[in-house]
Amino acid sequence: MVDDPYLWLEDVTGDDALDWVRKHNDATVAELGGERFERTRAELLEILDTDERIPYVGIRGAYLYNFWRDEANPRGLWRRTTRESYRSDNPDWEVVIDVDQLARDEDENWVWAGPTVIEPEHTLAMISLSRGGADATVVREFDMRTKQFVEGGFELPEAKSSVSWEDEDTLLVCTDFGEGSMTESGYPRIAKRWRRGEPLENAETVFTAEPTDVQVAATVDRTPGYEHTRFARATDFYNLLRYEARGDELIYIDVPTDATTSTHHEWLLISPRSDWQVGDVTYPAGSLIATNFDDFLSGSRDLTVVYEPDEHSCLYSIDWTKDKLILVTRRDVASHVEIVTPGTWERRDAPDIPASDETVVAAVDPYGDEVFYDSSGFTTPSRLLYGTAGGALQQVKSAPSFFDAEGITVTQNFATSKDGTAIPYFVVGQKDEPAPTYLYGYGGFQSSMTPGYAGGIGREWLTRGGTYVLANIRGGGEYGPRWHTQAMRENRHLVYEDFAAVAADLVRRGITTVEQLAAAGGSNGGLLMGVMLTQYPELFGALVCSVPLLDMKRYHLLLAGASWMAEYGDPDVPEDWEFISKYSPYQNISPDRRYPPILITTSTRDDRVHPGHARKMTAALEEAGHRVYYYENIEGGHGGAADNAQAAFKGALTYEFLWRMLAG
Repeated sequence: MVDDPYLWLEDVTGDDALDWVRKHNDATVAELGGERFERTRAELLEILDTDERIPYVGIRGAYLYNFWRDEANPRGLWRRTTRESYRSDNPDWEVVIDVDQLARDEDENWVWAGPTVIEPEHTLAMISLSRGGADATVVREFDMRTKQFVEGGFELPEAKSSVSWEDEDTLLVCTDFGEGSMTESGYPRIAKRWRRGEPLENAETVFTAEPTDVQVAATVDRTPGYEHTRFARATDFYNLLRYEARGDELIYIDVPTDATTSTHHEWLLISPRSDWQVGDVTYPAGSLIATNFDDFLSGSRDLTVVYEPDEHSCLYSIDWTKDKLILVTRRDVASHVEIVTPGTWERRDAPDIPASDETVVAAVDPYGDEVFYDSSGFTTPSRLLYGTAGGALQQVKSAPSFFDAEGITVTQNFATSKDGTAIPYFVVGQKDEPAPTYLYGYGGFQSSMTPGYAGGIGREWLTRGGTYVLANIRGGGEYGPRWHTQAMRENRHLVYEDFAAVAADLVRRGITTVEQLAAAGGSNGGLLMGVMLTQYPELFGALVCSVPLLDMKRYHLLLAGASWMAEYGDPDVPEDWEFISKYSPYQNISPDRRYPPILITTSTRDDRVHPGHARKMTAALEEAGHRVYYYENIEGGHGGAADNAQAAFKGALTYEFLWRMLAG
């Protein structure tokens, strides 16, 4: 498509574009609204707002901190309590920041974006606040002792910023410093040292990335006795050039650029995303390797393998306490937790972890050995376990059941993709005969889709006779980095072939029928839905496409799109456009094929994936004669909703659309 008749819809807040949005919103709400929609919306909001859900915490010194939204506090409370109080049935919460009150006082549409707290003192924080849920934030200094913003303190205007504390009077700042200070991906490329009391424009430049890089990073580890300052250039989404700053010297950290790394005390952990050859030894992709950090900088390559994956298992996460390393691994998407002793690197199973579909580390204390685990399953509400790493655990919180799971079963099946690869997927449901089925997928950026309790799906879908399916297609990280890297760029078609194989397998097994099968996905998963619509429409009865990428000819020119070229390719390079053009949904709309009905949703305030993707796709589909339901939240950011009420509204639209399309 050389001439794009819908470019005007890329004007995010243009009057004509917003008039188009409101017209479509009104039509969609008018058609999908009604008694059942309102009942669903109220039930979803009840789930999101209930006081009975687990208040997850972060450990910061003497306090446990939690961010909480409910009916009375839709924008949320940042609050804290003591360990002893938290273990009680009714913790005594001390409000630190009331975002609703702050928004009223300042007449701003503030959405909480989190704190950057000085460690290990926990006395000051840089608080990030977003207008309407955008990625760009205003960042302001806050005193955690007085619970007040610091008058005349550090403050950054709205931008995609990151900060790190060097000391109580010094920050390392990566932000928009003006012309030439941002990368082509729209992220900061300059790191500066900003001292208290000096104007931001006078801050000292300490590290610079290239304009073609994705972004710059500056981090400080203030662990007593193990202080470090590090800089990095993200040359693309998956590759980093890392440097250790010692005085005025920058020392290159010679690890694979595609590796993930972690430092703790004297140790450096390395997990390469591709095979790493060191001398005569090859360390496979997805392994975890340990070494002494100072020795490594000095040239030593005395490396110890802590974990090595196989065809069925992979490393999912690592977390440090003061004296232990916690590994969460997965075997065929089921989690397993181990405790590792640094130095000997001896591994043993974590005690008292209950059998479940999924256990993850919810919080750790890097200055002690406390740990919280969250354990849940598709039909089992979360249980929060507390103890020490390697020590006994006790259940301290549990989430309520939002639906009756009696008779609902969970099975894992494997579909065979076009190239013969076995693709796992979970089926959650209660009927043997074909039922309305909600298939969810993502397939990108090594993000894993894993089992977990979802009260909304249970109440609004499963208990009403629906079946839910979670697909673990390539592009994700369910089997480690190779599950992702084999489906990048020119091999992107594998993602779509995998998902189509799962859809076809559901019908072949009699779990559902084509007419009763809907699929849903968001962001990169929204691209997946666009491809299902234009390439595999005969497999589905309906599709839900949220905050999507769809115009892959221009995605790299819109907002953060340039940062994803390592994933998809560069459409300005003819060889790359050759394979991208074959699946790009916006360029592959056919007026002659029969498409299933589709609900496309996005957010005006999404400054990561441009809302123009969803708008233009909708307009082009309508022009080609296809039925599209469209809804754009004027707020919400990339998550699509700025508060629980908006999330409940969007969820109710989705469920109402699915039931109408699949069951009438």
